[in-house]
Amino acid sequence: MFALAWLLLPDLPEYRTGLIIVGLARCIAMVLIWNDLSCGDREAAAVLVAINSVFQILAFAALGWFYLQVLPGWLGLSTSSAEFSVWAIVVSVLVFLGIPLVAGFLTRTLGERARGREYYESRVLPRIGPIALYGLLFTIVMLFALQGDAITSQPWDVARIALPLLAYYFLMFGGSFLLGMRLGLGYAKTATLAFTAAGNNFELAIAVAIGTFGVTSGQALAGVVGPLIEVPVLVALVYVALWAARRWFPGDRTVPDAAVRSAR
Repeated sequence: MFALAWLLLPDLPEYRTGLIIVGLARCIAMVLIWNDLSCGDREAAAVLVAINSVFQILAFAALGWFYLQVLPGWLGLSTSSAEFSVWAIVVSVLVFLGIPLVAGFLTRTLGERARGREYYESRVLPRIGPIALYGLLFTIVMLFALQGDAITSQPWDVARIALPLLAYYFLMFGGSFLLGMRLGLGYAKTATLAFTAAGNNFELAIAVAIGTFGVTSGQALAGVVGPLIEVPVLVALVYVALWAARRWFPGDRTVPDAAVRSAR
């Protein structure tokens, strides 16, 4: 994303910074949706999501500082504005990622200890599970309400932001899918790898952009455009993955039945 942002948005530093932040935010939520739709490996997806969650808490701020301040200086490029603050990124990550992760861990640990795993998974999870979806939808509605005027009044800027995003999703998905095939992972794990690599945690990226640069900043606008592009593109890539399953994975037991039936 760093390379694509600099190649395609050399004259728009705010949008460029926003896209780099999007690229740093690895997907930890929606990837579970794409993985299920494409019949990927659920256990592998859960492991990758857990790794991404912990890694982002520990390294997101350092990576942001490196890609926004250090690497551009090494390459003779302009760095981010004076508004940039590593501490603001740290706080945003801890609030929007660290707190939910710790709360989820404690909820499961204490719930299973109090009533057992079967009760927790059959009675508690169905009740609290939808809260995450409601919170996500509320966040998206509020963000589009705040940035709606900028999106509708600057269609050319939105199109320019969309171009590196499109290139990013297709390159990351295609490269990771081919890598999984090359490594002989089988269809399910290959699909999981591809969607984990291609997806982004746009909620975290938007939170960091708003916390660091402001709610009406160009960086926040770039983050808001992210899900506008990511959702339809990755839905389309689900169909690509299912098509590839029946064409490129003959005899693979992890290929979903729907893909096999459509091939017949």
